[in-house]
Amino acid sequence: MDDRGQTVDLTTCDREPIHVLGAVQPFGFLLAVSADWIVTRASANVSDRLGRSAEDLLGIPLAEILDVEAIHLLRGHLQTLRGPDAFDRVFGVNLIPDRPPFDVALHLSGGSIVIEAEPSTTEHLSAGNLVRTMVARLQHTADFEPLCREAARQMRALTGFDRVMVYRFAPDGSGEVIAEAVRSGLDRYIGLHYPASDIPKQARALYERNWLRIIADVNAPAIPVVPARDPAGEPLDLSLSTLRTVSPIHLEYLRNMGVAASLSVSILRNGRLWGLFACHHTEPRHISLERRTGAELFGQMFSWILESREREVVAAQEALSRETHNRLMTAMASGGAGLDGLAVFAEELSGIVACDGLGLWVNGVITLQGMTPTQEEFTGLVRFLNRTAASQVYATDEIGRFHEPGRDFTERAAGMLAVPVSRTPRDFLVFFRKEVARTVTWAGNPEKPANPGPNGVRLTPRKSFEAWQEVVRGRSLPWSDAEARTAEALRVTLLEVILRLSDSAERERKEAQERQELLIAELNHRVRNILNLIRGVVTQSRASAADAENFTALVGDRIQALARAHDQVTSANWGPGSLAELLTVEAAAYLGAKAGRVVLDGVDVLLEPQAFTTMALVVHELVTNSAKYGALSDSTGRVNVRWERDAFDGLVVHWAETGGPPVTAPTRRGFGSTIIERSIPYELKGEAEVRYALTGLTARFTLPATFVRAAPPRAVRPAQPDERAPIAFAGTVLVVEDNMIIALEAEEVLTAMGAETVDMAASVREALRLIDASPPDRALLDVNLGSETSVAVAQRLAELGIPYAFATGYGESFKVPPELGDVPVIKKPYGVDSLRRVFGP
Repeated sequence: MDDRGQTVDLTTCDREPIHVLGAVQPFGFLLAVSADWIVTRASANVSDRLGRSAEDLLGIPLAEILDVEAIHLLRGHLQTLRGPDAFDRVFGVNLIPDRPPFDVALHLSGGSIVIEAEPSTTEHLSAGNLVRTMVARLQHTADFEPLCREAARQMRALTGFDRVMVYRFAPDGSGEVIAEAVRSGLDRYIGLHYPASDIPKQARALYERNWLRIIADVNAPAIPVVPARDPAGEPLDLSLSTLRTVSPIHLEYLRNMGVAASLSVSILRNGRLWGLFACHHTEPRHISLERRTGAELFGQMFSWILESREREVVAAQEALSRETHNRLMTAMASGGAGLDGLAVFAEELSGIVACDGLGLWVNGVITLQGMTPTQEEFTGLVRFLNRTAASQVYATDEIGRFHEPGRDFTERAAGMLAVPVSRTPRDFLVFFRKEVARTVTWAGNPEKPANPGPNGVRLTPRKSFEAWQEVVRGRSLPWSDAEARTAEALRVTLLEVILRLSDSAERERKEAQERQELLIAELNHRVRNILNLIRGVVTQSRASAADAENFTALVGDRIQALARAHDQVTSANWGPGSLAELLTVEAAAYLGAKAGRVVLDGVDVLLEPQAFTTMALVVHELVTNSAKYGALSDSTGRVNVRWERDAFDGLVVHWAETGGPPVTAPTRRGFGSTIIERSIPYELKGEAEVRYALTGLTARFTLPATFVRAAPPRAVRPAQPDERAPIAFAGTVLVVEDNMIIALEAEEVLTAMGAETVDMAASVREALRLIDASPPDRALLDVNLGSETSVAVAQRLAELGIPYAFATGYGESFKVPPELGDVPVIKKPYGVDSLRRVFGP
């Protein structure tokens, strides 16, 4: 029979049982009436109270049985009931004329109004005031254990029972006595454990609905409710009854313990059964409904205090975890680390939830820290989690119970809290706790047998309650609800951070693609412009050249000027270039030792790339003409270059040659003169003025402000020619160049310079083959060979002691690897002069 006095088969213990019997205890009586206050059921003992049998009362209006004023009072109290499990109590009601008063309990059961009455006592107990005093004592306790001990002591003082225990349920339904107040001469139960079967699941569910249950005398007969079923065949649900009797199994269980009377008061946390005040007495004991109501109120207040205290502890733990959690997430988000970078934060992760070890599985990569399974064991555990755990936190304090291989590593990891951090197949962050072996003292053997009876196998109560010890192994400390919530918050946040980083990565990828497309378009535009410019230089130079050799030198010099200008603007990522640097580099490149005779005067400025390229051609032609015909053509002349900003913030550049031979204006305008006089007005919408005075050429150029920027101040140094000592030249030269045209040009130049043989290779493999077959005397190596570099060739040449030089189109940005030492570098496009400086005359 279950806690409601109903027969329960073992096969139905986990389900709500079917009502087959209703009964109450004899110290009160019960009436059930319909909505129109007609008696539909009554307990069999009403004749002792009302003078009529239960059968005689059925179908009679309640007004013919109870006092009219009492009915009016009860109707008013029923009006205040709210909710499915609502009840009310009324004390000292004169139910029956000329009879002593009764204490009445009211509640609704289906379509019936249930009225339970028991004789009032002479005590006048103010439950509210009494409980307020009791609660004040509880509030003076600081910690959990003293709180429970004081609560047991207060409850015993209120009820007068011999023993009052605070009984706490474990997640598996078993219970433990965590506090006790007991009279002298009785055994103490503190610390004893009781199996879940001692208080079945149905009874625990009932305790959540009804806070209080009393058994005044375990040997008192049960009083049946008449009739057992209504016309529809339904029994009366006595779940909220204060008089209901209990299962004979439970009564026998109490008798086996030596208990004659008991009182149970529920302790709830968040609406769920947390434990009980279990009160036992060695003799029959009945306390009034008013005192029981006080005990019930005290139980409710204790529940709220306990919940508040636990919330304070949990809140402190969660605040600490949240602080660590926030620091971790901030670091991950700011560092741009996705799941692959999560291992870096293993130490911080282990501080979010109290654990002995931590395991991380990300894209098949394992990170373990502290006490954990091995990598092989962890791999099997992740497979288990992928089969078992849904997209939520999975917690257990006994891995081996669900994952058989887990029994092999319980001493290192008995419990786990697994946090999935990706979609299926999931990546996991797993917190581990080691085994905590402990001795549990049971009140008797927890394996309660099921014995056969006349109606088949039925549960029978345990008869022995002698202390029975069990060593529990293979389990860790349990994971609390707060820790599970913290882990869930971590899971959600990790997914949010990773999603945000994924979105950011996708956005950056798209932006990079757009930048690349723009760069390709810009590069295409610039290459076309350069090709058009070179074509113009070639076309116009042809008209100025006397012969092919002169034409080649002229075109080569002008292209070199463009190359030098291009190097300067690309060294700043195609940004503005320095005017002073332009003048210095151009003078050094063309004049060599005469470069110091070009005197610069002005605060340096930066020219936008378009203006820089145009100005480079103009300066090149000015320097070339001066070296051929002007002040720099002899040993006494000099050139003064001065610049300043005008009133419109434009740039004015003055060129003045002095001390050279007499100058006359040219009779024919060649391409060089055209560049000097027309490039700036045409390309930049500026001004150009050139005068051929007898004492020397002077010029004035004005560049609009849109092409000019202020430059950081720096000292202007005279141009210095390249003083690098040339490498001695003789014999065979190896040219490593993947562009055939450039390789052929280098071959022609080197042959003209006296090379006996020029071998050409377009790849590292071919170059090494030629070196092994016939080592050269010298080598010229292009740095970039498409998909590879010539560094390996350089290393081989260095091993053999063969001198070599690098050729590069990267300009100043190319740095010779330190292990190669001091190696000459020439910049593309290179000509005879560049090669001569490297390989000698």
